[in-house]
Amino acid sequence: MRSVAEYKMIFDRYGGMMRSKQLQEENIFYRTLQKLIAQDYVEKVRYGYYQWVDQEDFSEVSIVVRLFPDAILCMDTALRYYGYSDRTPVEWHLAVSKDSGKSRFKIDYPFVKPYYVEPSLLELGLTIGKMDGHKVRIYDKDRLMCDCLRYRNKMDKEIFNKAIQNYIADPDKSIPKLLEYAELLRVKKTAKDLIGVWL
Repeated sequence: MRSVAEYKMIFDRYGGMMRSKQLQEENIFYRTLQKLIAQDYVEKVRYGYYQWVDQEDFSEVSIVVRLFPDAILCMDTALRYYGYSDRTPVEWHLAVSKDSGKSRFKIDYPFVKPYYVEPSLLELGLTIGKMDGHKVRIYDKDRLMCDCLRYRNKMDKEIFNKAIQNYIADPDKSIPKLLEYAELLRVKKTAKDLIGVWL
């Protein structure tokens, strides 16, 4: 049997999370896996997905990033990240291609809420941020505002109003970029009506 350090090195090669198929390819079979789980070195994240337990990192961010490397943090999660909302969302809001399989988001933990986006618009306004020491794909502030305008009828009114006011007060906002995104996302008129009033 290999040492714990060797198993950790194998998991590290896969970014800390492995699928059942990868485990088999690396000759880590059921009994060994169960032993690693019993000793708290490995945990099952969802069916067919196992991650190495990092005793220093108790953040959900690492799980979200590993399970959904193609997703982009959006809506309430991004509002919290930029300080546009003081409410911590109960679920991770993720923008994904509308061609994504729906079943991958049906997981017990962490809670995720997918937003299905046209592939051609998915990476519009994409930027890289940092959360709990992990790199995350997240929309920039201007794209985030366009999404808030698109989904305003599904949002909590207080969160929506606070987000708009915080965006308007933000010296880092870019109105030209906002309007460029708004045109592509078909919310230009709404943007001018709701945000233009404040400028």
